[in-house]
Amino acid sequence: MSLAKDSPATAKPVRYDEDFTAWAFEQAELMRLGRLADTDLPNLIEEIESLGNEQIHALESFYTLLIFHLLKWQFQPERRTRSWSGTILNARTQLHRREKRNPSLKAQSSEIVADIYPDARRQAATETGLPIDTFPETCPYDLDQLRDPEFLPG
Repeated sequence: MSLAKDSPATAKPVRYDEDFTAWAFEQAELMRLGRLADTDLPNLIEEIESLGNEQIHALESFYTLLIFHLLKWQFQPERRTRSWSGTILNARTQLHRREKRNPSLKAQSSEIVADIYPDARRQAATETGLPIDTFPETCPYDLDQLRDPEFLPG
């Protein structure tokens, strides 16, 4: 679905802040035509960086979700449900796919886990009603365990 190559670049440039979609397709068409001098380079750079940041954010979200559910699984064994195991499986599947497609992000996973763990810990405490001190101060699961589809704590 590449609308940019189906229609020529407009005579009047589309403004980034007025119609992002039309702007994006126009920029793609200008690049296809080799008209790099006519592109909106500052905003293109910003958008490309934004794409990378979205991938980091997705990994952060899936690691948070995974660890949050693993903590609940470990510290509230009497409340385990198929829904929790389904969420754990889905988070691992999404992490695997994104890390496979983004090897540079996979290399940053330890840092990402360390960054998001306090949030996952807080979420676990809030949802379980257990004191936050119930949960370890640092992530009790290593990357191999987090990625292992068979691993469940406790």
